[in-house]
Amino acid sequence: MTILLMMTAPAAAVPPAVETVVVKAKRLNVARSRIQPALGATVTSFDAKTIAAVPQGSNAGLNQVLLRAPGVAQDSFGQIHVRGDHNEVQYRLDGVELPEGLSVFSQALQTRFAHSLDFITGALPAQYGQLQAAVIDISAKSGATDPGGEVSLYGGARDFFNPSFSYGGQTGAWDYFVTGDFLHNRVGVENPTGSFAAHHDLSNQYHGLAHLEYIPDADTRVSLIAGVSSAQFQIPNNPGQVPQLGYSLGGISSFDSLALDEHQREITDFAVLSLQKHFSDLDVQASLFSRYSSLYFSPDPVGDLLFTGIAQRAARSVWSNGTQTDATWAISDTHTLRAGLQASIERTVTNAQSSVFPLDAAGLQIGEQPELIASGSGKSGSVGGIYLQDEWRLLPALTLNYGGRFDWVDEFTHESQFSPRVNLVWQPLAGTTLHAGYAHYFTPPPFELVGGADLKSFVGTSAAPEVTRDDPVRAEHDNYFDTGIEQRIEAGWRVGLDGYFKSARKLIDEGQFGAPIILSGFNYAKGQVAGAELSTSFDRGPWSLYANVADSRAIGKDIVSAQFNFGAADLAYISQHYIHLDHDEHWAGSGGAAYTAFMGSTAPLRLSADMIVGSGLRADGAVPNGRALPGYYVINLSAVQQLKSFLLRGTELRLDVLNLLDRTYEIRDGTGVGVGAPQFGLRRTILAGVAQRF
Repeated sequence: MTILLMMTAPAAAVPPAVETVVVKAKRLNVARSRIQPALGATVTSFDAKTIAAVPQGSNAGLNQVLLRAPGVAQDSFGQIHVRGDHNEVQYRLDGVELPEGLSVFSQALQTRFAHSLDFITGALPAQYGQLQAAVIDISAKSGATDPGGEVSLYGGARDFFNPSFSYGGQTGAWDYFVTGDFLHNRVGVENPTGSFAAHHDLSNQYHGLAHLEYIPDADTRVSLIAGVSSAQFQIPNNPGQVPQLGYSLGGISSFDSLALDEHQREITDFAVLSLQKHFSDLDVQASLFSRYSSLYFSPDPVGDLLFTGIAQRAARSVWSNGTQTDATWAISDTHTLRAGLQASIERTVTNAQSSVFPLDAAGLQIGEQPELIASGSGKSGSVGGIYLQDEWRLLPALTLNYGGRFDWVDEFTHESQFSPRVNLVWQPLAGTTLHAGYAHYFTPPPFELVGGADLKSFVGTSAAPEVTRDDPVRAEHDNYFDTGIEQRIEAGWRVGLDGYFKSARKLIDEGQFGAPIILSGFNYAKGQVAGAELSTSFDRGPWSLYANVADSRAIGKDIVSAQFNFGAADLAYISQHYIHLDHDEHWAGSGGAAYTAFMGSTAPLRLSADMIVGSGLRADGAVPNGRALPGYYVINLSAVQQLKSFLLRGTELRLDVLNLLDRTYEIRDGTGVGVGAPQFGLRRTILAGVAQRF
């Protein structure tokens, strides 16, 4: 396991004015936590120490951190799946939900942005709507939580080069924090083969975040969080492939797959402006948010035509602007009322230029000069929801949290739903907590991943779909049940067991169809997801340990939207039979241990190891998604040496070994419903770094 421990130089005397700002910020953070508690849900918290105990520490991708939480399965393109859902995960910054964006390979939110985060699953209370497989609530770093500066240099194998910086502090009533990094490597996208290194896999990425707060008094805070992300990727090539469609371009009918030259660029900018106010019995946070993201795919103009019959230069963007307000009113000792609203206006634009071969009625190529088909569209819409709920303490050890929310979507589909929510939490003994809950969910389709296809333009060409039906993608409607128990065995040691069941109508899934690496949404008419999770953690003194395992089953029946993406045989079979979802992984787990030697000295050394385990995602067998890929496990090691004295005060040295045993494991084999290409996990990679605090 790889770890980055953020070091702080010995504390100096803090001026009274600055200390007051820190105290005010901490008090307001507590007040904000009362606005949106996850009462009755399952919460896995990652504090600064826990984040440091994951592979690569704060240099790791956020998805790699979340793989250490219960019920999370790994997929290609950096995706994660929580409790059998494809991508219904919402991300929040200081309690404010960010709209979905366009990012396939890149991650706009970086681990180094987070001081801590909560991973929330289960039957969610009414304040959480729209994307409900999990809530990732990130507490952004600030001058109060992460004062001082740091510069670091991290890198190693596969041309890995990752410099970064951060600085935070306070001035009068102002609190500020800024961080940025550059990432260069040759593992931007998963290798399509099991070889040690992929061909044509260079990636360059930039990320930045600024967090500014103004705290004029102990009950008021105005904050601004702004972030940027820009990433460029080469699409790795699969050697040894030859065109099979029989097309010819200018006398060329053969093409070396190693010579393919495809690229993708992904850009995201976001900002959140919030006002938080505390009154005697009332806490309110009102926010404005904006997010713009774009994706641009550049094909190989010759190779793509010969291999797939289409070379498509595709661009897509989405811009979301909206508001979110949440309030908590402590009416009495037994009742706490919460209410809020969220609404946004969105605009998505798509443009594509497609080179295709003309075909005759028999499907044979007519001449060798390709046709150019230009297509594009723009669509505006809105999505939002309001909620009201009451936290009712029935008895000192028994709490009922009940309420409901009303959600709507007015985009490619026009739907709404009232969703009741109820959770019961009982603490019969000290250290024992039982919970049970029900939630009715409403999930709008991803606005940026759906839209009408220009099918008529491709009739009589090499890109004509086998199926021409294209029903619109609809919202998903769920009944979700969850129950669990958590036991605190002794100080620092906890064990949890949780079970869940979801019955869905119009279950939303996503797939990658065609050469552009752009995900597209579609619906199954019916879906079911069920599973159980067992987790434990121990943190005391120099030792920190954790382990979890999850069992899950996710199935769907009858694809009822965007049917042109599928073959007729698959559609016919799935219309009559439940199949495993392509991202269904029967077993998933993780575990790790860390020990800090020389704890309390000026040179503590942290040694750690962890493991990720999976039973394999789905692939085609006798039926669509009819078999599981082979299971796998990956072991990582890490050593982090801190130096707190003499000239090296505030210095940190680290060494990380990813996939210690150099195991070759397959995440995808290129088959399955909505699966576009094979991908393999990262082979053994050795990285090292140095960080300096000041």
